[in-house]
Amino acid sequence: MRPLYAKAGVFGVGLLGGSVALGLRSRFLAEEVHAYDRDPATLEAAQALGVATHVHHELGSWVAELDLAILAAPVGAIPELVNAIAPVASPQTLFTDVGSVKAPVVAAAQGRLGRFVGGHPMAGSERAGVENAHAGLLENAVWVLTPSAETQAEDLEELQVLVGELGAYPLVVPPELHDHLVARVSHLPYVLAVALNLLVAGDEQSDLLMFLAAGGFRDLTRVASGSPRMSRDMVVENRQAVRAALADLRRQLDRLENALDDPESFLRLAESAKRTRDALPVVKRSLLPVRYELVVQVPDRPGELARITTALGEAGVNIKDIEVLSIRDAGGAIRLGFGEAEEKAAARRVLTGIGYRVV
Repeated sequence: MRPLYAKAGVFGVGLLGGSVALGLRSRFLAEEVHAYDRDPATLEAAQALGVATHVHHELGSWVAELDLAILAAPVGAIPELVNAIAPVASPQTLFTDVGSVKAPVVAAAQGRLGRFVGGHPMAGSERAGVENAHAGLLENAVWVLTPSAETQAEDLEELQVLVGELGAYPLVVPPELHDHLVARVSHLPYVLAVALNLLVAGDEQSDLLMFLAAGGFRDLTRVASGSPRMSRDMVVENRQAVRAALADLRRQLDRLENALDDPESFLRLAESAKRTRDALPVVKRSLLPVRYELVVQVPDRPGELARITTALGEAGVNIKDIEVLSIRDAGGAIRLGFGEAEEKAAARRVLTGIGYRVV
C-alpha cells in the first residue's frame, strides 16, 4: 500500500508540528517528511528524535515539491509565514495549519496559497517543544477543519481522510464559528486559570494557600502551566471572541454572587452546572489517560523515595506518574498516579501500613 503523500512538510516543529510529523511517519502516510524551523537547535532535536526525514532552516525550491504542507508556527506568526512561503510554493500543494485561531489565518492564507483549508487539532499538553511531541497526542482528538467559500470540496475531503488516518475525528465548521467556540471552551479557561493563580500569588497568605491547594484547584488551573508565550498569542489573536466570553462569564459570576444569599437558588445553579459537566463526552486519549492520584507526605531524609517505590513494587502496584512537590525546607510530598482505582486503593494500604500519611 502506497503512502498518501510522497512528500509532506511541517513548518514549525514544536509540540503540535512535531506530533503531526511523527504521526505522518509512524502511520506511513508520507514517504518523506520535511521539517522547517528557524531555530537550528529545534531542527537538531527533530532530526535526533526521528521527527522528520529532512530538515531545513531556509525556504527554497524544496517547498514546491511538497504534496502536503502543514503550517505549525505559533498562530500569530502564521500570516508572516504565509507571506514567506507563497513565492516558493506550488499551486498543487495542499496546505493546512494547526493554529488555535482560524479567522485571521484563513484570511491570510486564502488567495496566497493555492489550496488551503484551515485546521485546528484540539490536542495539547502543558509541556511544549518538539522533545515532547508524540504521535499519540492526536489520537481520538477532535480536529476542526474550517473551509471558506473558496475551498474546493475535494481539498476538504482529502484533509478529512488525512485527519482520520492520523487517528483524529474531523469536525467541519466555519472559521468565525470556530473562534467563538474555542474562546469559551479553550481560551477562556486559560484566562481563568491565569487569574486564579494571580489571585493566589497576590494574597498575603500565598504560602498557606499554595500548601492548601488541592486537586480541584490544580485541575482547574492546569492549563496555566503551558507555554505563556504561545498561550498569550492564542488569546490575543482571538481577543474579540474572548472579550465576549469574558463579558458572559462576568454575568454568570454576578448571578452566583447574588445567589450566595439564597441557598436554594445557588443549589439549583450548582445542579444545573453538574448536569452540564456530567454530560460532557468522555474522550479517551492514548497519551493522556485517566490517572488515579495520591499525595504522600515525605520526611526530608535520604532514601524515602526509594523506600516508597520499593514498597509499592514489592506489592505489585504499578506507578504510572510521579511528581515531587516541595514544601518549604522541612519536608515535602510526592504525587503518585495510578492507572486503576484498585491500584490507588492498594497503594494507600501499603503506604499507610508503613507509616506514611496519604491524602
